Order: sequence, then C-alpha cells, then structure tokens
Amino acid sequence: MEDKATLDPIPEFQTLEEIADFWDKHSTADYDDLTHEVHFEVKLREYHPEYQMTVQLLPELGETIQRQANKRGVSIETLVNVWLTEKVLEQEAAK
Repeated sequence: MEDKATLDPIPEFQTLEEIADFWDKHSTADYDDLTHEVHFEVKLREYHPEYQMTVQLLPELGETIQRQANKRGVSIETLVNVWLTEKVLEQEAAK
C-alpha cells in the first residue's frame, strides 16, 4: 500500500484505455478514502427466444470445447459464439 502523501492523483480520463492503464498500475485500496457508494441499474439484453438454438455435437467435440472454454475461463456458449463469429466474418470477407 502506498503512503497517502505520495499517491498519484486520479486524473481526468479521456478513454477506457487511460482508465485501464492507470488502474493496472495503481491499487484501488490505496484510494479507498476517495471513493463513495453509488447505486446504478444494469439492463441486460432482452431475451430473444428466436435467437436460441440447439445444436447436437459429437460427444468428443463437446468435451474438447468444454476443455477449451475452461482453459479460457469462459462458458461454452461464449466460446462457441466467439468462434462462430470469427468464422462467419472470415467467410463474409472472402466473398
């Protein structure tokens, strides 16, 4: 923990990258006395049942995808969506 007298002031950030860079190099614990409680509402995307789809996978493929998702710390759904998006964009660019 830094001495309070030597703390860098929290700058006025212009970009998300500036925010990330500052907090990558500083501990929020050092700035605890400058924080205050806030309340906000998070609105998640609406549920669209028409976007839901079931796809049967070969058992070995499902297990492999599960291992890959676990290694990345994401859900199978997230990993599959990322991979499919990459592939679709690749195919669209090839047209």
